[in-house]
Amino acid sequence: MKPAVLVLENGRVFAGRAFGAAAESFGEVVFNTSLTGYQEILTDPSYAGQIVVMTAPQIGNTGVNAEDVEAGKLACAGFVVRELSPLVSNWRADGDLHGYLAENGISGIEGVDTRALTRELRERGAMRGVISTDTSDVDALVDKVRQSPSMEGRDLVPAVTCDAPYEWDTPSWTPKQAPVELVPVEFHVVAYDFGIKRNILRDMRDVGCRVTVVPATTAAADALALQPDGLFLSNGPGDPAAVTYAIDTVRELATTNRPLFGICLGHQILSLALGAKTYKLPFGHHGGNHPVKDLATGKVEITSQNHGFAVDLDSLAAAEPNAECTHKNLYDNTVEGIAVAGRSVFGIQYHPEASPGPHDASYLFGRFVNAMRDA
Repeated sequence: MKPAVLVLENGRVFAGRAFGAAAESFGEVVFNTSLTGYQEILTDPSYAGQIVVMTAPQIGNTGVNAEDVEAGKLACAGFVVRELSPLVSNWRADGDLHGYLAENGISGIEGVDTRALTRELRERGAMRGVISTDTSDVDALVDKVRQSPSMEGRDLVPAVTCDAPYEWDTPSWTPKQAPVELVPVEFHVVAYDFGIKRNILRDMRDVGCRVTVVPATTAAADALALQPDGLFLSNGPGDPAAVTYAIDTVRELATTNRPLFGICLGHQILSLALGAKTYKLPFGHHGGNHPVKDLATGKVEITSQNHGFAVDLDSLAAAEPNAECTHKNLYDNTVEGIAVAGRSVFGIQYHPEASPGPHDASYLFGRFVNAMRDA
C-alpha cells in the first residue's frame, strides 16, 4: 500500500496507507459510530460530498455483496478506517472492500488514528478535508482543501436523484431457505428522490405499498397526476435550505388532503416548506445508537441517524400554526420529528429503515399506511 494522508482544513494531518481508488478526494470529513453496515453507509446517497470516518477499529471483515447496497452507485467522497481487514469471512460476501472502492472510484485511507481524528471533529466540528497519496507538500494540500466548497449552501441533490420516474416493487431481503409471503399491495405512494435509500423502498413494499419514485424536480401537479394515495419525501445530501425548488413543491403538496411523510432531508425540506428554519450542526449525527424520545408517548427509541443539519425548534413554533415538534434527540435536544396537528403531514429526522442500525422506529411506515387508510 502507498503512503497516504488525510489533511483537514485546520492543518491537522493524519498519516496512513491508501486503499481503494488511487485518486485525490475532497469532502467534508464526518465520523460514523456504527459497528456494522459499512457497505450500506458507503452506498447511502446522503453521504455525497463527505469523507466518512468509521470509529469501529476494524472494517472490511464481512466483505461486500450485491444485496445490501442502498443505491446504484457510491456517493461518498472518501473512506477512512483504523484497520482494513486483510481477510473476508462472510457467507454472503462476493467481494472485498478494497476492490469495491477501487471499482467505484472511491479513495480510502487505513492505518489512521481514528480515535484522535474523531476527537478532533467532535471538539472542532466537521471540517473539509482531502485524502491524497501525494504526501510531499502538505501545505499545498491545506490550501486546496480551504478552496474546496463548503457544505453550507450546497445543493447536492442533482448529483444523486434519478433521471426519470421508476416503479419499485421489491421487498426486504430474506434468505432463500426462509421465504416470506408478500403483503398484498394496498396503496400507491409517490416518492420524491432526493437521494433515496433502497431500504426505505423495501420497507414501503413490506407494508403493502407500490412506490413510484420521481426525480427531485418533479412538479407537484405531475406527482398528483399519478394519483397517489400518499406522498413521500426521501433522505438526501447537502444543505436543505439550498434545495429551494423542492421546498416550493412541498409547500404546495402539503396543502393537499393526501398523507405526506418525510425522512431526514425530506423532513427538513418539509419543515422549511411549513415556514421553519434549519441550521448546521457542529459535527452532525452519524451512527446507529442515538436515543430519541417520542414526546407523545414518552417512549425512547434507539435510532439510526445521518444528517449534518437540523430544524430550528424556535422557528418551528413560529411557522405553520399547527406545526409541532414530536420527537427530540436525547443527546442534544435537537428536533427529531415534526407533525402538523389535525393533518396527516409528518417528518422524521432519523432513519426508521435503519440500514445499518436498530429497527425500533420501523413502526413509522405502518403509521404512514394507517394515515392513507384513514384518508
